[in-house]
Amino acid sequence: MDGHGGGFVFDCRSVPNPGREPEYRVLTGLDPAVIDFVERDPATEAFWTSVRDLAEAHVSEYVRRGFESLTVSFGCTGGQHRSVYFAERLAGHVAGVFPDVRVRVHHREEPYWPTRENPDG
Repeated sequence: MDGHGGGFVFDCRSVPNPGREPEYRVLTGLDPAVIDFVERDPATEAFWTSVRDLAEAHVSEYVRRGFESLTVSFGCTGGQHRSVYFAERLAGHVAGVFPDVRVRVHHREEPYWPTRENPDG
């Protein structure tokens, strides 16, 4: 859902930051090693459960009322690891629970993600 609807911004900085570890610096929340790192910490499930429940309740109500847009944003220190992980996880969840809802994911910081070729981004 997008456009002029309501929305949320979730701060992921309560979850441990893989970006502080050298082996994850050029990876993102799309990479299995980062997903593993994030999911190992119990803080992840607590955060996820709260986000999932709130988002699911709102999407359900928005659909029922005929609203056409809802924006859910995630932020972390660099927009590369935790926020990417949670954005992808929520997008997959919403698409699975609400197959008639169009879900789009945009990683705003993607152009600045470091790569193995350019580790400084």
